[in-house]
Amino acid sequence: MKLLITGATGLVGRRLVQKALSLGIEIHFLTTSKSKTGSIAGAKGFHWNPSKAEIDSACFEGVDVVIHLAGASISKLWTSSNKRQIRSSRVDSTRLLHSSLKQLEPGHQVKQIVAASAIGIYPSDFENTVDEQTLVHPNSFMEEVVISWENEVDQFSSLGLRVTKLRIGLVLSPKGGVLGPLKIPTAWGLGAAFGNGKQGQSWIHIEDVVGLFLAASEEQWEGVYNAVAPNPVSQTHFIGALAKALNRHYFLPPIPKFALQLIIREMSSLVLDSHWVSAQKILEKGYLFSFPLVEEAMQDVVTKKR
Repeated sequence: MKLLITGATGLVGRRLVQKALSLGIEIHFLTTSKSKTGSIAGAKGFHWNPSKAEIDSACFEGVDVVIHLAGASISKLWTSSNKRQIRSSRVDSTRLLHSSLKQLEPGHQVKQIVAASAIGIYPSDFENTVDEQTLVHPNSFMEEVVISWENEVDQFSSLGLRVTKLRIGLVLSPKGGVLGPLKIPTAWGLGAAFGNGKQGQSWIHIEDVVGLFLAASEEQWEGVYNAVAPNPVSQTHFIGALAKALNRHYFLPPIPKFALQLIIREMSSLVLDSHWVSAQKILEKGYLFSFPLVEEAMQDVVTKKR
């Protein structure tokens, strides 16, 4: 099997490339920097620029599955320009892949696209568990972005490709992700939840994110799947598990909702929204999670470096 990976230098992409190469899988990757096409040992890089609709079509040669991870970070302050970048980096890159494959028909062998998505597509809900059948509507910035992103991915079915979308939860990694801004205050014994602390945190260890992308590619999954661990927890529990892994006390009350909304406004939804997301569909595929419990996952990412 040969994979073409976008976003190969991002948090998930880096680990996915490492794991795939260790399994003997051939890797092509796309980069927006011409100087970095040779930056990953054992993989072959190609240049693209989605904002200018530029791509080296040789990237598709011999490729069986496209794994599409590219997208600007959502952790930058949500200014008007950053919001445009968050949306366009996902929508424009997906459109470019689609138009490029369409132009190559029938001169390529790509059979499937496995695309990253996000649980931010679901409405915030403190009481109910959501699954892949839950209706979604563009009622917030993140919901609108993810819905637009998925709609573009769905267009690949018109090319005869199998379409797979993985709605990724909060990624736990030693290299950053959601724990990046939380580790420092928690390590000093200053960890705290936000709002009332009861919001659902549907998390996943990076090893399981990578495992799911590889399983979806190798086993030819189709449709939408929630890439989350099977045991979501409240935010208070989540921060408590991090504090325990760091061997620190956790005693501070939650940071008030109004304070966050005053400082970072709309972006406060990233920590105030609640998502209790089901992993049942993944479990029914027979996938065995390496880290099903948040305490084990936190301990691993705090003590190990990958």
